Amino acid sequence: MIRLLDFLLALLGLIVTFPFLVLIFIIGLFDTGSPIFTQERVGRNKKPFTLVKFRTMKVETASVASHLASSASITPLGGFLRKTKLDELPQLWNVLKGEMSLVGPRPGLFNQEELTTAREAKNVFDVRPGITGLAQVNEIDMSTPELLATTDRKMIDSLTVANYFKYIVMTVTGSGSGDRVGKR
Repeated sequence: MIRLLDFLLALLGLIVTFPFLVLIFIIGLFDTGSPIFTQERVGRNKKPFTLVKFRTMKVETASVASHLASSASITPLGGFLRKTKLDELPQLWNVLKGEMSLVGPRPGLFNQEELTTAREAKNVFDVRPGITGLAQVNEIDMSTPELLATTDRKMIDSLTVANYFKYIVMTVTGSGSGDRVGKR
């Protein structure tokens, strides 16, 4: 049921937001010259997949978790995209392909060993990672791996169709602030 909802909502989302995707892409060409950001992430059953987002940081920024990156790396367009969560829209493609869900644990990086270990212990990798979820709407990010893994497990255990839509609506209406970026 959730996979069917994911597929239909991602397809609808890509169709409806297509003009915005094109506009953000074009503006991104002037902002960084490379508006699409891809990164290998940890997926379901720890299988790697390539996450797609709009670029919010300078091209030369190191590939680390957001909370470890410098806030000076965020571009003017990137700041707007992060605040509005529009940088996440290309992930609808990952959802359509079945690599992600709209709701699930945010996919981490393979070099986030503490988070990976905490999630493994709680069997979080049994499900598809998501664009949003309980941790995101409660502003729990990857800077607190144990709390994040515990919150992910709680969400997985209590996920219903009603909660699925609740987390999506909370995200679209502005709950949570996304991944924090370091101040360096």
